[in-house]
Amino acid sequence: MKINVPNALTFFRVFLIPCFVGIYYLPHTLIGQPLMNWIGAGIFLFAAITDWLDGFFARYLNQASKFGAFFDPVADKLMVVAALLVLVELDRVNAIISLVIIGRELSISSLREWMATIGKPGGMAVMFVGKLKTTIQMIAILMLLYWDNLWFINVKWIGNILINIAALLTVISMGYYIRVAWPTLRKSIKIR
Repeated sequence: MKINVPNALTFFRVFLIPCFVGIYYLPHTLIGQPLMNWIGAGIFLFAAITDWLDGFFARYLNQASKFGAFFDPVADKLMVVAALLVLVELDRVNAIISLVIIGRELSISSLREWMATIGKPGGMAVMFVGKLKTTIQMIAILMLLYWDNLWFINVKWIGNILINIAALLTVISMGYYIRVAWPTLRKSIKIR
C-alpha cells in the first residue's frame, strides 16, 4: 500500500479519534466543560473537513485507491461511533438513537462488504438519502458536542432535532439499501 495524500488524511483522522475522546476524560480541574465542548467540537469538525479533503485530493490528484475506498468509510464510522458514545455518556443523546445510527452503519457496511465479495459492489452505491443522512448527522453531532448557545442560537435544541431527523433518515436509508440488496440476499439464502 502506497501512502498518498488522501490515505495520509484518512490515517490522520483515525489518529484524531483517541485525541477527541481523551478530551472528555480530562479532569474538570484541568479543563472546564465549556472548553472541553469547544475543543471536542473543533476536533470533530477538523476530522469532518479531512474527510472531505481526502475525497477531494483522491479525485484532484488522481490518487484514488482500493485501500482508500475501503478505509475512508471505516475511519468515518469510527469517528461517528466515538462521538455518539461520548454524547451518550454526556447524556446529550439518547442511547436508542445512538444504537439505531450505529446499528445501521454496521449493518449496511457489512451488507456492502458481502455484496462486494460476491461480485456485486455497484449494487450498493451511496444514494442521496444516505448522503443527506450523513450531512444532517454530522451537523447534529457537531452541535451536540459544542452544546452551548451560539449568540442567540439554541445549539442544543437544534442539535437534538437534527439527530432525531438523522435517526429517521437512517432507518429510511437502511430500508432502501436492504430493498436494493434483497434480490441478491434472497437468492443467496434461498428465501422464497
